[in-house]
Amino acid sequence: MKLRITIINGPNLNMLGKREPEKYGSIDFDTYMGRLQGLYPDFNISFYQSNIEGEIVTAIQKAGAESDGIIINPAAYTHTSVAIADAIAMVKIPVIEVHITNLLSREEFRHTSLTGRFCRGSVMGLGMDGYRLAVEAIIKISA
Repeated sequence: MKLRITIINGPNLNMLGKREPEKYGSIDFDTYMGRLQGLYPDFNISFYQSNIEGEIVTAIQKAGAESDGIIINPAAYTHTSVAIADAIAMVKIPVIEVHITNLLSREEFRHTSLTGRFCRGSVMGLGMDGYRLAVEAIIKISA
């Protein structure tokens, strides 16, 4: 059976490629996802994005029951969502948090991650390549 990895992206990440390309890059996530799936054809990598907190909680719960690992970029909810943090804490599979930018080099309020403390690890500041690194981490953890 193929390793199943679910990527969950939070608010405004549907605007990748258009939103502040100097910070977030110039390709949209669908294009990046195709590249990522091409790098890992032996794995089942799926993707979900929502701007709505409760939908992200539901996606985490669903992935917790159906996947072998979660990669999450909670975006702005990283700093504010106890509900998403609680959902991450509840799942029994590894969760890796990814941030395209380095949160520690940004505004002070972004330095705190409510969600990260419940994740197996975090990748930040390495652009979209952070997702590939998170896939590699889940592969190693699951081996």
